[in-house]
Order: sequence, then C-alpha cells, then structure tokens
Amino acid sequence: MPATPWGRPRKTAVRRVLSQDAVVTAALHVVDTEGVDALSMRRVAQELGTGAASLYAHVAGREELIALLLDRVLGAVDCPEPDPARWQEQVKDVMRQARAVLVRHGDLACLMPEVNGIPTGENVTRAAEGMLAILAAAGLPPRVCAYAVDALPLYVTAVAAEEAARARRGAADPEQTHDALLAWLTTYYSSLPKDRFPLITGMVDDLVRAEGDERFEFGLDLLVSGLAKHAPAAPVT
Repeated sequence: MPATPWGRPRKTAVRRVLSQDAVVTAALHVVDTEGVDALSMRRVAQELGTGAASLYAHVAGREELIALLLDRVLGAVDCPEPDPARWQEQVKDVMRQARAVLVRHGDLACLMPEVNGIPTGENVTRAAEGMLAILAAAGLPPRVCAYAVDALPLYVTAVAAEEAARARRGAADPEQTHDALLAWLTTYYSSLPKDRFPLITGMVDDLVRAEGDERFEFGLDLLVSGLAKHAPAAPVT
C-alpha cells in the first residue's frame, strides 16, 4: 500500500544479532574500560543491549567467558619457527609478548585463577604447541618441556597481575602508587634494627630498585637459564 499523506513513517527496529564473538568483544570492552571487577554476564548483556539470559546461548557462563577472553587476547602472541641456535631468546620473546598483551588489557591477568590457570582455547593451545616446538628443537626432554610451558606462563601471569593490581590501587588512591609504595618500603627497611636485619638494611637501594623491565627480565633469565641446564651440550668444534 502506498503511504498515506497523514501517516508517519515507521522506524524499523535494529536488531543486533548475537554471536559468541560479539559477546567476547563486549566483555573485553568492559574489562578494558571498567576492570575485571565489573565483568559479569549482566554487565556484558547491558553492553550488548540485551538480557543476560540471551548470552547463555553463546557462552555457558562466566568461567567460559573468561577463558574465551584470555584466548582472544593471547591470540596476539606469535611463536616463531624454532631455531635451536636461538631457542633461549625465542622463549624470552614469546613470554615478553604474553606479558605485553595481558598488561595491555588492564587487570585481565587477575582472572587467570578462575580458569584454574590453564586456559585451553584454540589460540592458547596453538601458542603452547609453538613453545613446545621451540623447546623440543633445543633438545630438552619431554618432561622438561612440559614443566616449562607451565612454569613460564605462571611467572608472566603473576607479574602482569601484580602490575595491574598496583596500577589499580594507584588510580584509586594517589598515596598507593608504586612510587609511593617504594618510598614507604625504603623508609621501613631503613628503620629496621641493623643488628637484627643487617642484610635488609644494607641492601635497601637494591631491594626497592624499580628500573623499567629489569626485574621482569631478571626473573625470565633465571627460568630460561635453568632450562638451559637440561639442554644437550653443544658439540666441541
């Protein structure tokens, strides 16, 4: 029927088509802008303009949503083709990438315990395969490889979570910034009785040292150097 001159044009309601990808994207936006404390099925549903019940057709619940979030962001980690001559640096580079993508999304790393610390999505599994390939190509025994792909991500996740927690406290209270904490620790350590705590009071500057990525790199080097003890010795030429 032709439109009548007195009729008002009707607006067609825009219906958003939900998908698992859309749910994860909305959840990541919540985490990036409001932090992990705000993450809930209801809050993600609000972001999508729908009810929480509609999300369960695509995500089983909060635990699966967190696993999907972690898998999404860790998909940015790229494992190179194994080079036995450079395996230690390759391992470090992959771990640096993992830390960077976690830190990029605020306190997302704090959610790792909610998936038992073992996300099993496609991207994470691909990264694990890539890491195992690097380690195996270096000649490390299977059990050492297996322990390594557990211990290294645990270290990276712990560092990222600690950095996020400090940043969150600092944003909420200017007196809780990392610099303020270090200043307090300096005063505290310096005030300890020197006869009872000679090493702490004698190493104050080193104990509170915070120079960029220096501490992270030190811990990473400890882990990789420990792995290197299990690699076959290079042939003498």
